[in-house]
Amino acid sequence: MKRRTFLKGSAAAVGGAAALGFDLKQARAEMRELKIARTTETRSICPYCAVSCGVIIHTLGDKAKNVQSSVVHVEGDPDAPINRGTLCPKGATLRADINNPNRLFSPKVRRPGSDHWEEITWDEAIAKIARHIKDTRDKTFVAKNAKGLLVNRTPGLAMIGGCTDTNEFNYLQWKFITALGIPYRDSQARV
Repeated sequence: MKRRTFLKGSAAAVGGAAALGFDLKQARAEMRELKIARTTETRSICPYCAVSCGVIIHTLGDKAKNVQSSVVHVEGDPDAPINRGTLCPKGATLRADINNPNRLFSPKVRRPGSDHWEEITWDEAIAKIARHIKDTRDKTFVAKNAKGLLVNRTPGLAMIGGCTDTNEFNYLQWKFITALGIPYRDSQARV
């Protein structure tokens, strides 16, 4: 059957049903609004692997100050050249991960000898990370290698970048870790 023949037959069937007295009011009353009709679309990148698939995150909220919108739907971005609207099983579960009640929203630390995690502020977390980096760099810094050549490296530190980072962020991150002398560095996007 050709497409044109199918469309003519469908139109005739609908016209015949209306002529025979079928009332379509009840069917029209059952029609519902799509769950994404009043949502805000935000384009993003899936955080799971190095493919960097484009996603559209649909949020529902009144955009008032100090009000958090809720994520109601996540789908593949059809305009993204990498995935063209498709998502793998991990990417398709993004909404469940975002709305997970066990999701962490603040840093936590497990102190030496402790059996539980305790919540700390972002300022405390950043200060502790900076202190650990400084202490490790001071302990493991190598100015010259065995041949006496100037190397200025810190073999006690390593760094890996994420696949969802922008080129600009990766450039600044590379400059930062080069300044620290970190020789072991890689990006998840390369994997």
